[in-house]
Amino acid sequence: MDLLEQTKQLSEHLEMLKQTFEKNQPPEDRKDKAFFLMVKEKTNPIYEQLAVWEEVALAYVKDRKINVHPHQVSSTRENMELVMMHSFYVDVRRKRFMELHNSIQYIFDQIIRELSLNK
Repeated sequence: MDLLEQTKQLSEHLEMLKQTFEKNQPPEDRKDKAFFLMVKEKTNPIYEQLAVWEEVALAYVKDRKINVHPHQVSSTRENMELVMMHSFYVDVRRKRFMELHNSIQYIFDQIIRELSLNK
């Protein structure tokens, strides 16, 4: 799968995580093993896809196929990992969640736009 498709899929995951954040209530017990396993099951494929996306995106940056800095790619991965946890545990204010969300979406949109133009 190419970077464009990976980025589009991650963007869709990001929107689903935003919806999860907005409709979820914080868990009654943060140490509930069943809740943790459910979160792990839902987020594990995204974590794996995100790791692959970062490698591919950094290769594109190195080859100057997209115009973003390597730090932006790494930060986007880290922010996406934070959003995954915050969306289920609802342990951050909405403003902070939206800052992370918008930061990630900006980089995804930039990559999608550049790759679409270069086709």
